[in-house]
Amino acid sequence: MQSWEELESACNSCTKCELYKTRTNVVFGVGNRTAEILFIGEGPGENEDLKGEPFVGRAGKLLDDMLKIIGLSRTENIFIANIVKCRPPGNRDPLNTERDMCKDWLMAQIALINPKVIVCLGRVAATEMIDSELKITRDHGKWYNIDGADYMALYHPAFLLRDPHKKPDTFIDLKELERKIKDVCKRTY
Repeated sequence: MQSWEELESACNSCTKCELYKTRTNVVFGVGNRTAEILFIGEGPGENEDLKGEPFVGRAGKLLDDMLKIIGLSRTENIFIANIVKCRPPGNRDPLNTERDMCKDWLMAQIALINPKVIVCLGRVAATEMIDSELKITRDHGKWYNIDGADYMALYHPAFLLRDPHKKPDTFIDLKELERKIKDVCKRTY
């Protein structure tokens, strides 16, 4: 198994798919590398590509607010990563070929973290990590146990900015996430 430093260095020089040609920065991930909780998004947008960090800008601010509701922090007790590490042009969904080329990076991060709880933010992350047939509008807030970790899908913060009527559902999902964390995580949050 690679160390975090080896993995990040290799990821930063990745040229497996065409996305490397248009990236400003590889968005490797951010947070506590020993966290028991992993959040996964779909891929970097323009702000993330410029800064080299996942979930910045308005969606990142909303995610930080969501985390705060249940006592979590991107710097203290979670790690945040993406399905793909480079920005798809025009912020489009990552293509299946791009997801396939990038999946090894995420799987290596999961192996190093060994999280107890994995939260997939949005449809793309949820269908990639939980079930290709998952429907975010139907299946958000439900638990799935995969390889010993508990997975949940939440609405993506950018979606919540476009459709604030989904925020009450997300609040309920966050409280369920908080309950699960208290049940399965060893550390106090």
